[in-house]
Parts: sequence; structure tokens; C-alpha cells
Amino acid sequence: MAHTIEGRKKLLNRIRRIKGQIEALETALEKETAECSVVLQQIASIRGAVGGLMMTVLEGHIRDHIGAEDISLIQRNADTEQVISVLRSYVK
Repeated sequence: MAHTIEGRKKLLNRIRRIKGQIEALETALEKETAECSVVLQQIASIRGAVGGLMMTVLEGHIRDHIGAEDISLIQRNADTEQVISVLRSYVK
């Protein structure tokens, strides 16, 4: 997975930001004073951040694996099925 190795620093930075958002949500819930709208907004922000991370990795995977010119049709089909499987589980 060259795309995750090459972009590792950026991916890790995104994950750390998501971790910070989750910790902020946890803190808000622990305080028991957080408004529902604040909690919902934080959840929406986390979901958006995870979605952005997913799209970044997915795009790299499609470009490097499915879109590669030097792979066999059998491998391309296998990679396509793998992406479809991941997407199905992601949108559940």
C-alpha cells in the first residue's frame, strides 16, 4: 500500500485530529453540562473527519491498485471486489 506509506504523516495527523475530537466529545459528556446540540455537532464533525480520512485512503487505493496499468484483469477484479466490500460495510 504505497499510498498509505507515502502519505503516512498526513494520515497520522488526520487521525490525531480525530482522536482530539473524540476526546473533546468524551469530556463534554463527562461534564454532564454539554448541550445536546453541542454533542450532536461534535459527533457530526467526527463523522465528517472519518469520512474524509476514508476518502483519502480509498482514493489512493483506487489509483494505485485498480487504476494501475501494470496489473492483470484478475487482480483488478479482485481489488474492485475488495473496494466494493469495504464500501458496503462503511455505508451500513
